[in-house]
Amino acid sequence: MIIIDNTLISDDILNKKFRCNTSKCKGVCCVKGEEGAPLEKNEEALLKKNFKKLEKYISKEGFEIISNQGVSTKDNEGILHTPLINERECAYVNIDEKGIVTCGIENAYNNKAIDFQKPISCHLYPIRISELKNYTALNFHNWEVCESACSRIFNFHYRSTIVIRSNTRLNYFLIKGLIQPAQITRLTIPLKQKITN
Repeated sequence: MIIIDNTLISDDILNKKFRCNTSKCKGVCCVKGEEGAPLEKNEEALLKKNFKKLEKYISKEGFEIISNQGVSTKDNEGILHTPLINERECAYVNIDEKGIVTCGIENAYNNKAIDFQKPISCHLYPIRISELKNYTALNFHNWEVCESACSRIFNFHYRSTIVIRSNTRLNYFLIKGLIQPAQITRLTIPLKQKITN
């Protein structure tokens, strides 16, 4: 585990290679689970703002559920989540002709219909963030759904640690104050070497 200020980063995040393999898993991470994707408060506002524009990118059933229940739900701890369809898939998904579950929010974004790509928790997945008393913990969510993504054969282009796989993820850590700009080199260079050597 790495500790940077008040942030705990699990060894799995440092050591695992990960690349989504939707041809195998069919995007089932958006279907399985007890709750929808965690949402930030500002993301709830963005979903309210863009809800009508999402209609043609999500299922009819999903749109009806969101229309009736709202763009988000709250769990017992007051954490916001995306609503679910019949306690299964996220209400914002769609299923393509190959049976692969895709994110309607991201599809709308890719078609320039909205300017919000998808919840940050979805960007970060399978990293999960937990707020502890004195620390913020970053953990790798290990479950059978993502086995193919972890065991997939990687070429050099895709060998990168999850933490720095995309600017979105790195920006999130900066925005949340988990990693300060002066610490980026200190964190990313050793991890890149560790993963790619």
